[in-house]
Amino acid sequence: MSTMVYPHEERREKPTQEDIISSTKLVIQGLEALKSEHNSILQSLVETIQCLKKDEEASLVHEKSSLLRKSVEMIELGLGEAQVMMALSNHLNAVESEKQKMRAQVRRLCQENQWLRDELANTQQKLQKSEQSVAQLEEEKKHLEFMNQLKKYDDGVSPEEEKNSETPRDGLDDLFPNDEDDQVSHRHNSAALAAAQQGGYEIPARLRTLHNLVIQYAAQGRYEVAVPLCKQALEDLEKTSGHDHPDVATMLNILALVYRDQNKYKEAAHLLNDALSIREKTLGNDHPAVAATLNNLAVLYGKRGRYKEAEPLCKRALEIREKVLGREHPDVAKQLNNLALLCQNQAKYDEVEYYYCRALDIYEKKLGPDDPNVAKTKNNLASCYLKQGKYKEAEILYKEILTRAHEKEFGSIDAENKPIWMHAEERQESKGKLADGNHHGDYGGWYKACKVNSPTVNTTLKNLGALYRKQGKIEAAETLEECAMRSRRQGAAVDPQRDGERRRSTASISSVKYDCSSDVGEEGSVEWNGA
Repeated sequence: MSTMVYPHEERREKPTQEDIISSTKLVIQGLEALKSEHNSILQSLVETIQCLKKDEEASLVHEKSSLLRKSVEMIELGLGEAQVMMALSNHLNAVESEKQKMRAQVRRLCQENQWLRDELANTQQKLQKSEQSVAQLEEEKKHLEFMNQLKKYDDGVSPEEEKNSETPRDGLDDLFPNDEDDQVSHRHNSAALAAAQQGGYEIPARLRTLHNLVIQYAAQGRYEVAVPLCKQALEDLEKTSGHDHPDVATMLNILALVYRDQNKYKEAAHLLNDALSIREKTLGNDHPAVAATLNNLAVLYGKRGRYKEAEPLCKRALEIREKVLGREHPDVAKQLNNLALLCQNQAKYDEVEYYYCRALDIYEKKLGPDDPNVAKTKNNLASCYLKQGKYKEAEILYKEILTRAHEKEFGSIDAENKPIWMHAEERQESKGKLADGNHHGDYGGWYKACKVNSPTVNTTLKNLGALYRKQGKIEAAETLEECAMRSRRQGAAVDPQRDGERRRSTASISSVKYDCSSDVGEEGSVEWNGA
């Protein structure tokens, strides 16, 4: 008979583990009772067989007893399976218990891990704070050592002792007179200092020393020390003297110098504008310190390509220096050189020629024809001529520089004692008929004159060589270029230490060079005024 399956039976939920266990227990109880019942029946049948005598009845009883035995065996098999299910249930319960224990242990480990992470983060924060404190203490220690070093100046050290104890510094400002230029005589520097003192303000000795120390740090690239040192000194000055004080303006100039070396022109310009406002307010509009700040601001604007804004600042600085120092002072010539470079970047060649010629006249009158500034200014003026296509005028100036250098080294010119450019033109005329290995001997050893300490001569050799190439004088150009290269190598071999010093001084923070994008070299460095 087939069994009917109703829909509600299909939707019946699956039994849980507890239901299966309880059902298995009931089945075990039932099977145990059935087993007992079958055993009792089987026992009675055995007794009956023993009592019966007839064979037919005995065989019938034997059949029944065998059926009962099979039933008992099935019951025992069911009981065994039920017991296996109960053992499996106990094992599953034990596994679930272990699982719960493992989950609790995992939760505990996660909590410990999070606690350790928090402790590590707190320890790292403490370590970072400790490192910051150590760095701050080191800077404070350096500052205190520096302030202790400056005490001798506050105690009234004489200017002579101060001058003898000072280290070499970035001599750029007319307010730092004794180291401004190795070629400028002491009397001119004294005049600049006297002019500054006439304005009623002189830079304190401690600020001069601070300026020197900052320059040393900047030259070593230790801006992380130079900048905090300047800022701390500036903060101390503002606390003691107020913001509108000349010393504060001097400190602003020094900090601007450091920012300039880091190419932070925007920050440096902001500081210089602040310093200019303070100096105009406290010292007056026509003070030399105001001119120095105007010049420095013009240099920064020029470095950023803002030549139109830089030019009026440079002109005003020129007016102040002419008024205070006189129209024929070497510092006025330096300002004229700066102004000429600004105009040259704007292609104002008429003004450039005027400023260079005037600066050249001042240098020749005040410093003499052998002063390095004379050759530099002639070289710059010749480069201006080249940009205008005035090759003849440029060639004359280049030859004047080389001729003067030759006369200074070997004496007056004659048939046996000729400058290098004459040898170059003679070689051009002979079209290289001379043997390549012999022409240097014909120069009379002149190439020794353009040593490493005469960069202007080497630059002039290169510039005149480039001019010769434009004119198609290849032999003459190669002669000058080879001479310049030979002299540079010889000078480096004779005195490599001096060559290293020259390179460091060329790359020093004392000047800023404009790129005039020409195929000839220029030596028109814009003078930066220190404090």
